[in-house]
Amino acid sequence: MPDPLTDLIANNRRWVAGVNASDPTFFQKLAQQQRPQYMWIGCCDSRVPANEIIGLLPGQVFVHRNVGNVVQANDLNCMSAVQYAVEVLGIPHLIVCGHYNCGAVNASLDDLAHGLIDYWIWPIKEIQRRNPWVMKLPRERIGNAMGELNVLEQVANLAECKVLRRAWSENRAVDLTGWIYDVGDGRLRTLLVRLDRDSDVRALVAKAGEEIHARLGA
Repeated sequence: MPDPLTDLIANNRRWVAGVNASDPTFFQKLAQQQRPQYMWIGCCDSRVPANEIIGLLPGQVFVHRNVGNVVQANDLNCMSAVQYAVEVLGIPHLIVCGHYNCGAVNASLDDLAHGLIDYWIWPIKEIQRRNPWVMKLPRERIGNAMGELNVLEQVANLAECKVLRRAWSENRAVDLTGWIYDVGDGRLRTLLVRLDRDSDVRALVAKAGEEIHARLGA
């Protein structure tokens, strides 16, 4: 039986050949140091490849992905990645990007037991409880509204983590953005624009939530 991984290695060789044909020094320069200007915190859904949908090459975006693009202060993996991005790489732009038809968001909407994932999606369930209007929407809008509200909450969590507080107290130029990606048409929508150390984060998140309610709840 053919090994499907063999095709992946062959794909890699063709990709390398194409890159080298375009820029023979690309991998030499890439190996020296990564100097991305952007950090992407997104969902691990295979339909949302960070580099590709924003048109960036390897080395241009520092990526952390997890189920549901959740940002929690007790998630050492996420917090370590954020600290490395901000304090070591000096990345000035941090993006939280969710997507429509997200499995984690959809799982948070029902009362079924899903196993270990239930512990992870609990913060998303809390967003639903704080926004009871969501469940009164037409069925086709509920998931989209929750996906957007989840992005807002995770941006707020990121803004309030120790790494960002320290960075802003030291006057580092770091800003945060919240996006949602539509897997149906490949387009990004901006939900929160470039929050920085001078922003009233919770007020802006609340305003953005009201805009979501007005747009999807109409």
